[in-house]
Amino acid sequence: MQFNKKNYLKKIILLLFILTCLSFKDEKDFLHKRKFNIQLTEVKDDIPAKKSIMDYIKFKNGKLHSSYLKKKFRYKWINYRINKDSVYIDSTDTEVRLLVVESTFTDNLNQTLMMNFNILEWDIDGSLKIVGNNDKIKKYFDLTGREKGGKPKKQKKPKISNKEGAVK
Repeated sequence: MQFNKKNYLKKIILLLFILTCLSFKDEKDFLHKRKFNIQLTEVKDDIPAKKSIMDYIKFKNGKLHSSYLKKKFRYKWINYRINKDSVYIDSTDTEVRLLVVESTFTDNLNQTLMMNFNILEWDIDGSLKIVGNNDKIKKYFDLTGREKGGKPKKQKKPKISNKEGAVK
């Protein structure tokens, strides 16, 4: 068998090219595949409505989807941008992640949807407004909610029953 330098060099170059392509694989943001159950409370003239609307928001590949927005306004997937992503230690010495997110979308009727919300670990809080073509606010909602699955539950301490020390 004869050692072929050209063939060997081609294989090395191909291998390096494949490894380079794999190293630049797109990383997903922190919200990718997260789902939140939220409540939308409509606000008119600075007075919140008595009833809230239950909704569901999911994030995927830099876009968010709301079942209420799709059903009511026909907004399917809306691009969002993370303006701030910070991790800090709170007063209980626990790492907490804060995300400040904004999303805007203009439809073919020249209505603009603007969402601004903060995500603090598994809680979401913010506002959603729909502005008409003359910069008049058509709808304004406050949104609050929690990630589906939510905060991990604390384990309960087992009850200790002391029958021997019970008073008769």
